[in-house]
Amino acid sequence: MAEPLVGILMGSDSDLPVMEKAGEVLKEMGIPYEMDISSAHRLPDKTAEYARTARERGIEVLIAGAGMAAHLAGVIAANTTLPVIGVPLKSGALNGVDALYSTVQMPPGIPVATVAVDGAKNAAYLACSILSIKYSEIAEKLEAFRKKTREALMRKSEDIKKGAV
Repeated sequence: MAEPLVGILMGSDSDLPVMEKAGEVLKEMGIPYEMDISSAHRLPDKTAEYARTARERGIEVLIAGAGMAAHLAGVIAANTTLPVIGVPLKSGALNGVDALYSTVQMPPGIPVATVAVDGAKNAAYLACSILSIKYSEIAEKLEAFRKKTREALMRKSEDIKKGAV
């Protein structure tokens, strides 16, 4: 897996601190990805072209993060049949609620899977789940991660029961 399987787009460089968390998860899982800025409103032609050519470039899942009007994921989904995961970003007067509604309220036939506000990590984990259907090595890494998480939580549970917090 040398070529990127996941494309991560964001509307602005101010979105990078949140969206790079998705990249960190993918890197931990050994999944190659690419990341770029592509605004639905300020770079609509670039955004549409990116989405239209993603499949032929080997991309299998797209993650799009945007704040406020947050149309990036929807514009991408309108231009590809690949799975699109939207990350509404906290910004503006409504602290991301507007972005959440814009991302989750897509018309029939143009779905966008949507995670929590600033949920870039979960977007990456969802991308891993989608890719695990095809790639057994990703399924194994995802299961190992979840097992490690469960074990850590069980240890903390035992510590709390013993009063050793």
